[in-house]
Amino acid sequence: MRIAFYTLGCKVNQYETQALERLFAQRGHALAPFEGEADVYIINTCTVTAVSDKKSRQVVRQARKRAPDALVAVCGCYPQTHPRDMEGLPVDLVAGTGDRVRFVELVERTWAEREERITALDDAMKRRTFEPLPAGGLEGRTRAMLKVEDGCVNFCSYCIIPYARGPVRSLALAEAAAQAAKLAEEGYRELVLTGIEISSWGRDFKDGSSLIDLVEAVCRAAPGCRIRLGSLEPRTVTEDFCLRGARLPNLCPHFHLSMQSGCDATLKRMNRKYDTARFYESVALLRRHFNAPAVTTDMIVGFPGESDEEFSRSLDFIRRCAFAAMHIFPYSRRPGTPAAAMPGQVPREVKEERARRAAEAAAELEREYLSQSVGRSVEVLFEEEREGLWWGHTTRYCKVGARSGENLHNRLRNVQITGAEDGWLLGEVLNLENG
Repeated sequence: MRIAFYTLGCKVNQYETQALERLFAQRGHALAPFEGEADVYIINTCTVTAVSDKKSRQVVRQARKRAPDALVAVCGCYPQTHPRDMEGLPVDLVAGTGDRVRFVELVERTWAEREERITALDDAMKRRTFEPLPAGGLEGRTRAMLKVEDGCVNFCSYCIIPYARGPVRSLALAEAAAQAAKLAEEGYRELVLTGIEISSWGRDFKDGSSLIDLVEAVCRAAPGCRIRLGSLEPRTVTEDFCLRGARLPNLCPHFHLSMQSGCDATLKRMNRKYDTARFYESVALLRRHFNAPAVTTDMIVGFPGESDEEFSRSLDFIRRCAFAAMHIFPYSRRPGTPAAAMPGQVPREVKEERARRAAEAAAELEREYLSQSVGRSVEVLFEEEREGLWWGHTTRYCKVGARSGENLHNRLRNVQITGAEDGWLLGEVLNLENG
C-alpha cells in the first residue's frame, strides 16, 4: 500500500506518526505525500482544543474528497475522547491512542477486506503498560524524538488529555538507554526525550525512580549525542536534579517549564500543582547550577475568571523569570473539561488583547536573552539550508543562521555570533568542526 500521513498536535503525536511510518515500512508498504495520491490516508488527530477537533475533521474530509476510493483512517486523541464525533465522518477505520501495532494490522485488514467501518477503541483509563515503539524517522534527520512516557494524572481543569491517554506508563530505563544508543548509531546528533508528562517518568514503577535517573542513563548510552528534555513540571527541578544534571556534559541547558499562569489565584483555578513561589524556585535552581540556561515556558491568557489585575500579575511574573522564549495561548474552551463550565469566561477580544501584550513582553525578553550570545562562539547543530543561509540550533535551542559553501547538514560546528535578529541569531562558521 501507498500510505500518506497527516499529523496534528504535539511532539508525542509526531513521534508516534514516525513510529507508524517505520512499522508500515517494515511490513513492505511505501510512504506517500499527503497532498498526492495514496491508497491509505491516516490522520493522527489532536483534541487539545475545539479548534484542533475542527482541523481534524477538515483534514479527513479533504482526504476523502481527494481520493474517494482510498481507505481513510483516523487515530489519536480526538477519536479516543469523542468517538461519537466519528459517526458523521467519511472514515473507514477509527482507532485511538493505544496499541499502534494492532492499528497497523487493522489498516492492512481493512484495505484487504473492505468491510464496513471498523472501530477499535479501548478504555484509556485502564491502561497499565507502556507500549514501546520504534524511535526515529525514515528520512535523514538531525534530531530524533525518544518517547519515554505516556499518560497523565494531573487533571488540570482546562485539559482533556488525561482522558485521551490514561494513567502514567513509563518506558523501562534499560530499553530507553538501548533505544538512545541505537539512534546514536543511526547518525542522529540530538535526542529529545518526550512524553505526555515526562516529569512523571518512573512513578508507575513504585521503586523511587525519577526522571533524572533516566536522563543519566540516556546521556551515558549516547555520549556523542545532545540530550534535550521535553516539557517539565516545576516539581521536577530540585537540588538533586540540578546537581546530577549539571554533571552530564551532553545534557542541553534548555529547560521548558510548564507555567500556564504567573498568578496564584489563576493557577489554583487551573488545578496546577504549584504556586508562583515554587515555580520561581525552579528557575533560580536552574540558573544556579547551569551556565546561562535557556528557561522557556507556556502561558495561557484569558483563563476563566482572570481579571485585569491577575493578568498584570502574570506579566510581572514572566518579566521576573526573564524567560528565553515563550509560547502564548489565548484560553480555548475545551468541552468536557471543568474549565469549560466555569463562570467568568473571558470575551474573545479581551483574550486576544492580553495575548498581544504577553507576546510583546515575551519578545522583549527573548531579544534580551539572544543578545547575550553576540560576540561569543557557540556550538550549532545545522539542519537545513534555506534562503542562502544554513540554519541550526545551539544547545540552548537558539536558532542560528550562517552562510557557508559547505554542506552542513547534521554537522556540529562552532559559530561566532555576530548579531541578534528577531527571534534568531546571525553568525559566522569557524573552521573548527565538532565531529
